[in-house]
Amino acid sequence: MLLFFPEEEGFARRLAAATGLEAAPIERHRFPDEEIKLRLPERLPEKVVLLRGLDRPNEKLVELLLASAGLHEAGVRRIVLVAPYFPYLRQDKAFAPGEVASAFVVGRFVASCVEALVTVDPHLHRIARLDEAVPVTPALALCAAPLLGELAARERGRPLLVGPDEESRAWVEAAAHASGLEYAVGRKERRGDRDVAVTLPEGLNVRGRAAVVLDDVASTGRTLAQAVRALRSAGAATVDVAVTHALFVEDALETVRAAGAGAIWSTDTIAHPTNAVSVAPLIAQALAALLR
Repeated sequence: MLLFFPEEEGFARRLAAATGLEAAPIERHRFPDEEIKLRLPERLPEKVVLLRGLDRPNEKLVELLLASAGLHEAGVRRIVLVAPYFPYLRQDKAFAPGEVASAFVVGRFVASCVEALVTVDPHLHRIARLDEAVPVTPALALCAAPLLGELAARERGRPLLVGPDEESRAWVEAAAHASGLEYAVGRKERRGDRDVAVTLPEGLNVRGRAAVVLDDVASTGRTLAQAVRALRSAGAATVDVAVTHALFVEDALETVRAAGAGAIWSTDTIAHPTNAVSVAPLIAQALAALLR
């Protein structure tokens, strides 16, 4: 059985269609004091796939705690958490005295709730493998970059894929190799959460070419916007943007568009108007092996 929360019904239906699983909602009631009550289906199998996207994660992590506890108490022996977006992985070390390495704190919490995890393009920087942060077996990190590369090739022929910084290299390489496209990786200087500068590789000729800036996540949009501006200034004919996770907080989408981006594409790991390709079939393949 595939269980989902009400706001994720669209993705749940796509995933259910791809897996053949029965999909059922988790009912949620919010009390006036903001506490939450959940109601699970009365009849549950021993294995359950729990869909809980973890963008804007704080309240959703509490929902995960309540749901997993209720499922285990009801006799479910194996919960496979499908979290298309997994949060808190940026802070994977203490950069200053007293800081909390939230990647490992949240990872251990999630591991205490479920028996397996499937996510897409987690933002692993200094962490080599997902199970180092989320100590559960298996902890599967799927890659949506090839889907974005194929989308870019369908829409723009043979564009140049550009990663805005070294952190994006793995995704740009995967997208380029899947579609036989050329790629380049820029350099980013970060001065604050919303203050970044992006420079293109020395000698890169983009004049008259179609370019697609590709990254794993769009949050404030500042990095993407700077990459778009750099490509426009260098003479690119068109500059589009493709990301796995469309967070686009506050004015991020407007910021990227104002920088000169044409099309902005994302996967449906987070429901957003820019969604252009679904990761449901990708996740379904992983679940087929886990649920044998």
